[in-house]
Amino acid sequence: MNNPRCAVCGGKTKRNGTTSSGTPRFRCTACGASSTRKIDNKAKRLAEFLAWLFSKDSQKDMAGQGRTFRRRVREFWRIWPIAPCTGEVCDVVFLDGIWIARHVVVLIASTRGHVLAWHLARSEHSEAWAALMLRVPAPAMAVSDGSPGLAKAARIVWPKTRVQRCLFHVFGSVKRCTTARPKLECGRELYAIAKRLLKVKDAGSAAAWLAEYAGWCSRWERFLREFALKDGRRQYVHERLRKARNILNRLVKDKTMFTFVELQEELGGAWESTNNAIEGGVNAQLRKLLRNHSGMTTMHRVKAVFWWCYMHTECPMPAAEILRVMPTDDDVEGLFASASSNGKGDGAPSEERGAGIVWSEFHMPTEYRQ
Repeated sequence: MNNPRCAVCGGKTKRNGTTSSGTPRFRCTACGASSTRKIDNKAKRLAEFLAWLFSKDSQKDMAGQGRTFRRRVREFWRIWPIAPCTGEVCDVVFLDGIWIARHVVVLIASTRGHVLAWHLARSEHSEAWAALMLRVPAPAMAVSDGSPGLAKAARIVWPKTRVQRCLFHVFGSVKRCTTARPKLECGRELYAIAKRLLKVKDAGSAAAWLAEYAGWCSRWERFLREFALKDGRRQYVHERLRKARNILNRLVKDKTMFTFVELQEELGGAWESTNNAIEGGVNAQLRKLLRNHSGMTTMHRVKAVFWWCYMHTECPMPAAEILRVMPTDDDVEGLFASASSNGKGDGAPSEERGAGIVWSEFHMPTEYRQ
């Protein structure tokens, strides 16, 4: 028999008619208590919610314009998917951030195949990057686009990890200064040199590029020193070209452009020179998700990013286990207390301005069973 056990004494039950709504009623053969069977379909509804979230479907096209659907999945917006602490050690970790609102950014760490960890912060400062890195064992190499504070956090949290600056972002930084069609000969040469940076694959091509860039710096040094007097102050004539040169000079001095070449020489194998793995495999998919559901509030957008990141970890838990272990808004409401103390609200998360988000403690979930 598939009859439920008695909720009072745990004894066996038998069918005893139905309720006024037609639900089967069961009576205990031991104590006589009457009860009905309650089927928990929360896991099924969570799967339905995630299927909609990761699709292009609009609630407007659903039956009743999505009112029933919103009622069925309302409680899942209160869940906070937390990254599991697996202790996986990776050769390469890609780091990048995706902005949700003016003062809300999600920092993400991933490998070539799956997401490792994520962290919600107000900006890409060193403390936020450090909080993310503390959740991931130090890799051999970290690839980034030069986000503010990342290098400082890496020196402290991952002292033995080498940092590779994404070469495509380096080229993009130079292109913003020279444009794609420079008018001056100096700018055309620098643009061509920066473009050839994307073709560096080994130690030989890296040395050739450095030599070519050094020749350009020497050849155009006097030209870039030209200035004019404006209101009694010296103002350089070719300020944007000088800015592009300073970007490259700083990266050459920091030795972060050709870290992948050094690792090829020391350890062998192929190492990444760009963070295309996270730009195309993670950020592009997250932007597509947010674009498909563009009417969401700020906090719903944040949780949508969290849900996508969690479901693209190496081994996401089944829906029933997620419901059992993941924290909800009630579990973390005390973390918004600082927003109330500094006069920005009543301590609840602000959906308009992103204020009230105090995540340094929330992202180290030692009290949760991960």
